[in-house]
Amino acid sequence: MGTRAERLEWTRGDGLVAVGAAATDLTGFSLSAQVDGTPFTVTAVLGLVLAALALLFRRRHPVPVLGAVLALGLVVNVATPAPPHFGLAMTIALFTVARRCRPAVVAAAGVAAVPLAAVGLGGSLLPSGWNLLANALAVGLVVGGAFVANRWQREVEANRLLLAERAVAEERRRIARELHDIVAHHITTMQLMAGGARANLAHDPGAAREALVVLEDSGRMALGEMRQLLDVLRAGEEAEAAPPAPQPGTADLERIVAESRLAGMDTEFTVLGTVRPLPPTVGLTVFRVVQEALTNARKHAGNAGARVRLTYRPQEVAVEVCDDGPGDGPPRRSASRHPARGGYGLIGMRERVALHGGTLEAAPREDGGFRVAARLPVPAAAGAPDGARGEEQRR
Repeated sequence: MGTRAERLEWTRGDGLVAVGAAATDLTGFSLSAQVDGTPFTVTAVLGLVLAALALLFRRRHPVPVLGAVLALGLVVNVATPAPPHFGLAMTIALFTVARRCRPAVVAAAGVAAVPLAAVGLGGSLLPSGWNLLANALAVGLVVGGAFVANRWQREVEANRLLLAERAVAEERRRIARELHDIVAHHITTMQLMAGGARANLAHDPGAAREALVVLEDSGRMALGEMRQLLDVLRAGEEAEAAPPAPQPGTADLERIVAESRLAGMDTEFTVLGTVRPLPPTVGLTVFRVVQEALTNARKHAGNAGARVRLTYRPQEVAVEVCDDGPGDGPPRRSASRHPARGGYGLIGMRERVALHGGTLEAAPREDGGFRVAARLPVPAAAGAPDGARGEEQRR
């Protein structure tokens, strides 16, 4: 059945166009014949019907179809004292040529259609000036409409390609952000834990063992997150054996704060306001901002302390990460924390926050250290008391 359908040169839509053209031309011709008192012959009926049926093949053979329609129309005009007309079958055939053929072919078809469609009108073989003028106007309108349609189609296609390219670029940036956050955080934690285990292996085996446990857990988490990201990239290629794990959110902040403490940085975690569920994408953004900020602090602030503060407000959620490292760091520190000089962590954070209409501030503090603060708009849930004050929680 499918093979037979593929061999057909016309579709159901083409069939409806042919039937509509035949019905319209027959109706118009018969009404004009009654008004003018001219006979409506069998030759006219057959000519109009065959011209409409030729439209079934106009997509693959536009020029031959136009020639057939012109020839059949010429037979109808000569055999029957036809009133002046420019049939719908002629319009559709010429429109198809203008849509699908080169400008030279379109010009030749238009020049040929003007006199040939006027031959025999009004009972005279030689077309009159009024009939030529009317046909020329009709041909101009049809060809002009086809050119406008072609231009509109090209613009639509260009916009579609542009949107597709933007979507691909945005997806690549999103994947790059995820990879950076996963690799930067977990590899930094694993490096610090490995260094701590090596330093304490001889005189404090318990601390070394704890560091190795954290190192193993961090590696397992990194592998799991990488596998989840790859599963997203392979979506649709094969059936998933198990549902994907949920993305991290604000509930996982205590875990990365604990990892920061185990890595040797004294980290304080504070929650202000009334805790409420956040949209998954917003929760993931908050998690990634804190993760990247703590990773940078461990890299560049040495043994300084850090503070993480999560604030729930009626219409937004805010997160702030500060460290009290030295104010004047080496060039490596400045280059890593300022995206204009080559770092990608702050760029990724800014992109994540901007996607949700939020703002991000990242700059050195006047009294030393570095501060990262993000604010994300999150309307209060229905029924939640606006302005309600939650208790401050320190962890």
